[in-house]
Amino acid sequence: MSQTFVGASDSILDFQTVNVPAIVTLPQTAINTTSFGLETVCINLTHTYLADLTIELVAPDGTTKMLVQGAGGGDDNMTNTCFNGSATNSIASGVAPFTGTYQPMGQMGAVNNGQNPNGTWFLKVTDGYGQDQGEVQDWSLTFGSSPSTFFQFTESNLPIVIIETNGQSIQNDLKITADMGIIFNGVGNRNHVIDPANEYSGKIGIEYRGNYSLSLPQKPYSFELRDATGLEVDYSLLGMPAEHDWLLLANYNDKSFARNMLPFHLFDTMGHYSVRNRYVDVVLNGDYQGIYLLAEKIKRDSNRIDIPKLLLGDTVGLDLSGGYVFKVDYWDNSNSWQSNFSPIGFPGLDIHYVYYYPSFDVIAPQQKDYLKNFVDEFETALYSSYFTDTIYGYRKYISVRSFLDYFIVNELARNVDGYKKSRFFFKDKDHPDGTYSKLHAGPVWDFDWAWKDMWSGSEDGSGFMYSEVAQDVNAPGWYIRLLQDTLFTNELRCRYDDLRRSVLDLDYLHAKIDSAAALINESQNWHFAVWGNMGVSTGTPETQAPAQSYAEEVQRLKDWVTRRINWLDANMPGTLYNCSMSGVTSIDKQFFSAHPNPFENFIEIVVSSNEPLTITLSDANGRILLNKTDYQLAGEVRIDNLENLTQGIYLLKVEQGGNSSTIKLIHTIN
Repeated sequence: MSQTFVGASDSILDFQTVNVPAIVTLPQTAINTTSFGLETVCINLTHTYLADLTIELVAPDGTTKMLVQGAGGGDDNMTNTCFNGSATNSIASGVAPFTGTYQPMGQMGAVNNGQNPNGTWFLKVTDGYGQDQGEVQDWSLTFGSSPSTFFQFTESNLPIVIIETNGQSIQNDLKITADMGIIFNGVGNRNHVIDPANEYSGKIGIEYRGNYSLSLPQKPYSFELRDATGLEVDYSLLGMPAEHDWLLLANYNDKSFARNMLPFHLFDTMGHYSVRNRYVDVVLNGDYQGIYLLAEKIKRDSNRIDIPKLLLGDTVGLDLSGGYVFKVDYWDNSNSWQSNFSPIGFPGLDIHYVYYYPSFDVIAPQQKDYLKNFVDEFETALYSSYFTDTIYGYRKYISVRSFLDYFIVNELARNVDGYKKSRFFFKDKDHPDGTYSKLHAGPVWDFDWAWKDMWSGSEDGSGFMYSEVAQDVNAPGWYIRLLQDTLFTNELRCRYDDLRRSVLDLDYLHAKIDSAAALINESQNWHFAVWGNMGVSTGTPETQAPAQSYAEEVQRLKDWVTRRINWLDANMPGTLYNCSMSGVTSIDKQFFSAHPNPFENFIEIVVSSNEPLTITLSDANGRILLNKTDYQLAGEVRIDNLENLTQGIYLLKVEQGGNSSTIKLIHTIN
């Protein structure tokens, strides 16, 4: 016999948490997941922006489990909205106003843990934003012989990140102190939630991050590592260089889990700093949250954007000239400056650049003026009649190589955000001889809306994005002008053709996607079980009906990449006439490939077998510069510290298992 208990009502106020009680009195003194326990929680509430709310259930023993968080977007109200672990649809995939029965986002059934159910239960409602308020009109708990069960996440082949907020609610733009442990027992070994936190164990400051991604049910996070006193502490996580600022990137809008990983990898192999990342499973306050990318936060650092630290007192001479990081992104009048130019074809369109490093609230007035003046000089040259002049035109100011590669990665992915949001640039200090240190494009960022066909965007994998400048954030139309320079377009075509025979080879791209899919294939089952969005339209408005399985989602991404590459092959601007950058000869794809090419400070060699390798690097005159034997790592072999080589042509010879092949590489100095 089921028994229902009705709770109280209370107001929901901006930036406040309300605990609405319900008194339970049952003859039973213990609840469990088999014979008798909590079955259903139902809610009636009004609120004019449901995504503002985090709603949790708090049991008498203090067990707290998520019912819903950030769902419903800007729509209103829950009317007879019930949560039951056996429901068919997750609340995460529902549409507000909510009515009916849904699976909760958290493991509600975990309250059926043998505790005495009698006493006070609470519906904990947190309104994390302003301007919209509401009311819990009533709520109820139903107990019976069909209790809610829960998925007990216990182990994984991925590293496990465990975060405990100790009863606090995570906020936006305000870090709370929490505890974090990372469990990783090495490649090929299982990781268990009961294992010691051997990769990291300590305090963190954690908050929400993101804009659109923050509106989705699986939340992205920013966190900093802290010592016991609350001070920042640098630490290496999962083999990535030590730092204190890190991110957990959610995958709710990317059911392939590869849309950010892949461009990060490509930009790195092209020879630029790119965000390092690792797949992890995340557990927050005892609830499994799915697959995340544990990633570096973009910042100035010797192991990230490697430019000098700019001090407040660096206001004259070479000290003033770098390093700077700025971006195109959401802006206001306090954190940005406005360009003196509008994109070609868009007269009067205002363009703003956002201070990133130093940030707008600490940058010195002289540093603001220097950065604004440098960008203005570049844009003046770019839009001048002499813009193609290789000495006095735009090339005086920018690293053409970085602009080529940034364009290629973002157009390959057909990234709608690639030119208007989270678009980074950086500049080092000028050279002692007075010549400029050039402006670099990148790192690349934010691809969860990319690699897919969308309504109001690319509906068939065709078209370029660089000229779509009048959007929700106006983008500078620099590439519109750059592509009017025949030399630039020919370099672009040449660079693209070069990469098509290495890291943009379709077999290579498909293999990279398949490799990621194989790594997370176990965890993806749990991820979609929790979030319930496989087979459901969520996030980006895609033209195709949702894939019905993870395998279908992966194949769909590979098919899209094939269509996109074929379109780019036919439409990439420029010609291959006198293609001086091209250096890769055709290779046996089953044996090895090498990238980037041209290279600056490292070469990465990709092999498919774990047989011992012999690697020889020689210059064009046959002088052997490096000879390494007995490499036995299948996958990627990286050779670093090559930045001191002179500019020119080099020969890379790889021998393995009776196979021998040599390819030509070019070393360039930017």
